[in-house]
Amino acid sequence: MPSVTEILDTMDYGPAPEGNAHVLDWLKAHEQGFGHFINGSFTKPSKLFDVANPATGQTLARVSQGSAADVDAAVKAARKGFGPWSKLSGHDRAKHLYAIARTIQKRERFLSVLETMDNGKPIRESRDIDIPLVARHFYHHAGWAELIADEFPGHQAIGVCGQIIPWNFPLLMLAWKIAPALAAGNTVVLKPAEFTPLTALAFAEICREAGLPPGIVNIVTGDGATGAAIVDHPDVNKIAFTGSTEVGRLIRKATAGTGKKLSLELGGKSPFIVHEDADLDAAVEGVVDAIWFNQGQVCCAGSRILVQEGVAPKFLSKLRRRMQSLRVGDPLDKSVDMGAIVDPIQLKRITELVEKGKAEGGTLLQASCELPGSGNWFPPSIFTDVEPSSTVMDVEIFGPVAAMMTFRTPEEAVQIANHTRYGLAATVWSENINLALDTAARVKAGVVWINSTNLFDAAAGFGGFRESGFGREGGREGMLEYLVPAWEAALKPEPLVKAAPLSALPPESVEASAIDRTAKLSIGGKQARPDGGHSYSVYGGKGKAIGQAGLGSRKDIRNAVEAAAKASGWSSATAHNRAQVLYYIAENLSARADEFTARLRAMGQGAKEAKAEVAASLARIFWYAAQADKYDGRVHATKSRHVTLAMNEPWGVMGLVCPNEMPLLGFVSLVMPAIAMGNRVLAVPSPHQPLAATDLYQVFDTSDVPGGVINIVTGERDELAKTLAEHDEVAAMWYFGSNAKMVEAASAGNLKATWTAKRRDWLSREQGQGAEYLRRAVQVKNIWVPYGE
Repeated sequence: MPSVTEILDTMDYGPAPEGNAHVLDWLKAHEQGFGHFINGSFTKPSKLFDVANPATGQTLARVSQGSAADVDAAVKAARKGFGPWSKLSGHDRAKHLYAIARTIQKRERFLSVLETMDNGKPIRESRDIDIPLVARHFYHHAGWAELIADEFPGHQAIGVCGQIIPWNFPLLMLAWKIAPALAAGNTVVLKPAEFTPLTALAFAEICREAGLPPGIVNIVTGDGATGAAIVDHPDVNKIAFTGSTEVGRLIRKATAGTGKKLSLELGGKSPFIVHEDADLDAAVEGVVDAIWFNQGQVCCAGSRILVQEGVAPKFLSKLRRRMQSLRVGDPLDKSVDMGAIVDPIQLKRITELVEKGKAEGGTLLQASCELPGSGNWFPPSIFTDVEPSSTVMDVEIFGPVAAMMTFRTPEEAVQIANHTRYGLAATVWSENINLALDTAARVKAGVVWINSTNLFDAAAGFGGFRESGFGREGGREGMLEYLVPAWEAALKPEPLVKAAPLSALPPESVEASAIDRTAKLSIGGKQARPDGGHSYSVYGGKGKAIGQAGLGSRKDIRNAVEAAAKASGWSSATAHNRAQVLYYIAENLSARADEFTARLRAMGQGAKEAKAEVAASLARIFWYAAQADKYDGRVHATKSRHVTLAMNEPWGVMGLVCPNEMPLLGFVSLVMPAIAMGNRVLAVPSPHQPLAATDLYQVFDTSDVPGGVINIVTGERDELAKTLAEHDEVAAMWYFGSNAKMVEAASAGNLKATWTAKRRDWLSREQGQGAEYLRRAVQVKNIWVPYGE
């Protein structure tokens, strides 16, 4: 008589189809085609294109191709709706979001089946993960709407938000973007992916059914040209994009200088780190969720599997055995593990990259499952015998293909994990909590899962570092992407001014003997002459030359960035120690207050104004010293049993381009929040009045500021700013000048976060200091730590 184990080994899955008659009836009711959803109603269908079922290749529906005129009509409707919607109380907006959440829950089965038919993902994933999370996002953000006046005082809605979402999680990505936007008081124009627009159109019907006022949510379908029309529209105040890094660069360039707020959630090549003390069986199941979930069409998929050398053979054996048991087939079958690739175009890309991986010497291991005869299918796959620079370890494949390599030590694991231009997510497996948390702290990723993977919740922020984009979606940090401080919204943009080259300034109006000295650059804690050996005259009141400053160049920026990169110990220092250094800076500046007042007077300020600027600078340093160990992270209350730590981490090396006005206070107001949060900075002071900043050399030297933490390069501001924006090792940049377009466009190559701020009153505590500076001096890393049973 066979044992229970033998019976289980020989049992096969029977068919378990999910009924889709109700979805087919809905599609038949729209067989004439779908129009756009604008101002609370659907437009007449026009310029239709087919939407296919990835599992069969058959046409599901026909959808309208959005034109620039359609986008313009949607933006006008959103603008008209913005005034009344933003003026509603948070409580009234919350009621609308609650109504949407409840209606989604009532339609869960319909939405799950429609999503699976449109996208190709297994019904188990749509039913158990995607759609419940959609409802969760609207419930969660209804709560934010209710609490917005208390939790975000002094903030207001941005305006009309253009939102462009991908095809891998069509309805969930919609919820990620629309829910916080509406909670904050914004209105939206959203474009779903052309491959998967159907659940967005179903959501439009839900908005109408739930009683959402016209114009608050507008949905325009179409291809990339439709998205470009949204990005380019002059009356859109914010762009939120999820998609490829390549398109993200185009959007960064297109929005440069427009004043539009931008958040980008882009590609990834996430490491999946397995230490030798890990629970290998659990880690194998983690791989299933990391790379074969949603057919690997996940931006944060754990596609780079890094396994410690001693357990790698055993782990690979277990993983190959588990891979063979995966079932690939009809996504509407509840027993299927992996569904169809979204479109033949994506299937072709996956196939080409896999062939390239084989050509480079990688060994391809695939599940021996039988694939359906029609539709877009690719089997679960793993590459071995790869290097960190191999194509399959470097390029985002966006399919069910992982690459595995080994490491010897935890230090090497972190080095390999960070050997990528991306930084979206990471997974760490270890039974040693100290090792797991140490790895999580050192890996460069916006989300880190410990002994788990691909966990999402509306209460926890999601977003990446480096070329994975900037901005967060979800949680408190996600809400701030759709709000702006009221004082900042009231500021006027600084008009573009083409300054005369410093080298072309008039000759000195006093004899050379009256010029006291030439201020050098400050690089790595040492005064340095400019690489080119040039300097320029600095003029004070009545046009008299009061000194000279170094004319910095691209090479000086390079040297300063290298010095800042070496000073990494500052970022790992405790907040208490950083606070002590800032207090020491204030103490030493206070002792030399008269000297700095005299310098400002020499540059043309009156006695009263100069004294006020020095006093404000001292107060500002003290304030940021106090904040250094108080602007801390949070623990997010997520649905799963985790302590989800939202940690504020320094960017690393920051470029700071200071304003012309208030040469001392403007410099202090940018440098102090940045270093208080653990960044190392390269500061370009006021080009025409740099001596107030260069006089700080000795203050820093005597205040225990480590070499390389504060680097100062004087010279042509916009030339130096462009170099900083283009430099790959500068992680974030603040620019206070008139040529924001140049800076934002130059940053598109490396997709660094930029703050091109408007002119402000630096003496004002509201405008010149505060939480907004601290928030922009950090990036939030969410670490999911298992907690409880």
